[in-house]
Amino acid sequence: MRFFSDNAAPAHPKVLEAIAAANRLDTAYDGDEWSARLDGAFSDLFGTEVRAFWVTTGTAANCLALAALCPPYRAILCHRDAHIEVDEAGAPGFFTGGAKLILLDGEGAKLTPDAIDEACGLIRNDVHQVQPAAISITNATEYGLVYRAAEVAAIGELAKRRGLALHMDGARIANALVSSGESLADLTWRAGVDALSFGFVKNGGLNAEALILFRTDLADEIAVRRKRAGHLLSKGRYLAAQILAMLDGDLWLDNARAANAAAQKLAQAAPGRLVYPVEANELFLKVTDEEAKRLRQAGFDFYEWGPGQIRLVTSWDQEGAALDRLAQAIAGL
Repeated sequence: MRFFSDNAAPAHPKVLEAIAAANRLDTAYDGDEWSARLDGAFSDLFGTEVRAFWVTTGTAANCLALAALCPPYRAILCHRDAHIEVDEAGAPGFFTGGAKLILLDGEGAKLTPDAIDEACGLIRNDVHQVQPAAISITNATEYGLVYRAAEVAAIGELAKRRGLALHMDGARIANALVSSGESLADLTWRAGVDALSFGFVKNGGLNAEALILFRTDLADEIAVRRKRAGHLLSKGRYLAAQILAMLDGDLWLDNARAANAAAQKLAQAAPGRLVYPVEANELFLKVTDEEAKRLRQAGFDFYEWGPGQIRLVTSWDQEGAALDRLAQAIAGL
């Protein structure tokens, strides 16, 4: 009964079927019929022209985007708990060739325009200090909170005013979208997002993520950087096929709804223990060491998340019986 990460969830059967269907001779790298359909499929999805690139990891999607948006001698503003700071082993600096991360605070790993504006105001406009070039936000955040379209738009407006690019880490963008009930366009490009890391692996994919460029002028640079970074797979059709299968019939949204609903079921069993509101598929609960031990002894896997807290993550395929047992166990602590 595992609740430690949606990364560990199985691939959806339709994804595996799509991989099998792509298992035939075709053009190598990204010249195949599946890869050729990505730009059009995502342009239709977002309601605007985009360029779409498959990669194998969210780290690659994030860092390729940031490398195109931020030169080596400048900086990226992000939350201090952002995945690019805490969980990517210095990859942003590696991919950008040396760009600095400027770390900001914000409740639930959310950035606000005021916090960004204040941080920018503290940087002297001279050669002795690194000047910012981009902002990176995560939706849903590392603590499971969701940026609404108006919040993204406020950051996007600030970015535009200060001449900064805006990147969104959307490892759980599907969960954020179904939670907000807003349109994908309003949550991204209409709000000023320049590049989006579109997550599929956590949501039923096998090993395929997408990098979406709303600034299509960056496409040639991303193509070169993807090759140089070792992410231009010779059989890229298998990644493209997965992504198209997830988009087909809105499977990506159905999976996210299932994961979010599972999280809500657990949240109802722990109203007094929630560290943050449950807005996507992550829960952070206040428990004692003894209570955490009891949950583990009952057969539940999860991450401890600092003193007196645990993190639970639900997945698209979460088994109902395991959910019921965990909800009962939490309520019974």
